Amino acid sequence: MKRLNELILETSQRFPEGEVLTPERFLSLGSRAAVSRCLSRLVQRGCLIRVSHGIYVMPIATKFGPPDFRPPAPYKVIQSLAAVTNEVIVRHGAYVANALGLTTQMPLREIFLTNGHARTLQFGAYQVEIRCAPAWLMSLGATLAGDAARALAWIDAPFAMQAAAKLHALLPDSEWLALTSAQGSMPEWMADAICAQSNRA
Repeated sequence: MKRLNELILETSQRFPEGEVLTPERFLSLGSRAAVSRCLSRLVQRGCLIRVSHGIYVMPIATKFGPPDFRPPAPYKVIQSLAAVTNEVIVRHGAYVANALGLTTQMPLREIFLTNGHARTLQFGAYQVEIRCAPAWLMSLGATLAGDAARALAWIDAPFAMQAAAKLHALLPDSEWLALTSAQGSMPEWMADAICAQSNRA
């Protein structure tokens, strides 16, 4: 009969890169205490990576093969974490503003925003921070309209009109409509910038 740690490892190896593994996913194999002990042992052996308290991922073999491994891509872990926890986790406004061409500044750290719990994920020497965000900033979820709102919030009031004009030209009509529909919950300066562009249409 296979040991619990072997069963956990075999199960973990079936998941795609970046799949988040928590003790709850293995309770059909053993008690929570036993599963937690086995996960800790697998981390010590290098078979799993603990990226945060109670959150584990499988390392990925490099092209050189064992024993060379790397952590999974952080964004894949973020996507899996959002699905497992049923939280909205999205890119920080600084990253989105750069991706949308509103700024040439590139954030030095990888930061995400969530409507759930704040966390710091550790990928070896590399950290990814997940910060709690106000409800209004997350109300449009992981959509292009939501990204636009977070980009505008990061750009801030002095450049809001110019940024809103660029977004109006860039966003599909449906996404711009979604953005305008959320004006009521936004800061006044932000709502004014969006409204000004809508009035010019």
